[in-house]
Amino acid sequence: MPARMPLNRFAAALAGAIALGALMGAAGPARAEEAPRRTLTITGTGEITTHPDIATVETGVLTEGKTAADALAANTKAMNEVFKGLEAMKIARDDIRTSEFSVSPVYAQPPTRPDGAIEAPVIRGYQVRNQVTVTVRKLAELGATLDKLVSLGSNQLGGISFGIDKPEPLLDEARAEAVKDALRKAKIYAGAAGVALGKIVTISESGGYAPQPVYAMKAMAMRDSAPVPVAAGTQKVTSDVSLVIEIE
Repeated sequence: MPARMPLNRFAAALAGAIALGALMGAAGPARAEEAPRRTLTITGTGEITTHPDIATVETGVLTEGKTAADALAANTKAMNEVFKGLEAMKIARDDIRTSEFSVSPVYAQPPTRPDGAIEAPVIRGYQVRNQVTVTVRKLAELGATLDKLVSLGSNQLGGISFGIDKPEPLLDEARAEAVKDALRKAKIYAGAAGVALGKIVTISESGGYAPQPVYAMKAMAMRDSAPVPVAAGTQKVTSDVSLVIEIE
């Protein structure tokens, strides 16, 4: 025969069950009555225009020889002259970085035989390419630098990219302008819709500053122009933000 629960313990358990049920019943309807939060998502753009203060130049030497060793020796001699010239122009070693170095065979185009067959190409020599990226921090001397590179034997000149050495302060200004732009548009939408704006829920950023490349003329065309005329133009530092704002 099962033991009976003492009366006082039974009463305590029953009271606890009633209290728990009342608590669950009170919490349930409250959650069901919660209305979904209404929000407005809006984007803004900030833009700061400034003049660049640095430029990067892709330059180097391409040499050929009957053997790979001959081509390499000629390339090394020419590149050493380029490095000496850059040092004489007070360009720091930290502002010179090797971006490409390659040794490759050069093939002679074989003649077509009378029967139309094409013979296998024959190696007639080797080619060595040594390319460096140079950062010029004195834009007033950029034209003279380009002319000097060509006169020193640099026969490979790629694009010129202008940039900003320390863009972060300007980017912060663009961020602030982007938020102002987003809030301005949010107020217009809220006013047109007849609602009031609440607190900002989230802010996210996309985009940002990027240097703008400017392509240079061919290196051989620069020999008759000293110093080479170069226009840096202006740079735009931009920031795009997205705001999620509560609607009251």
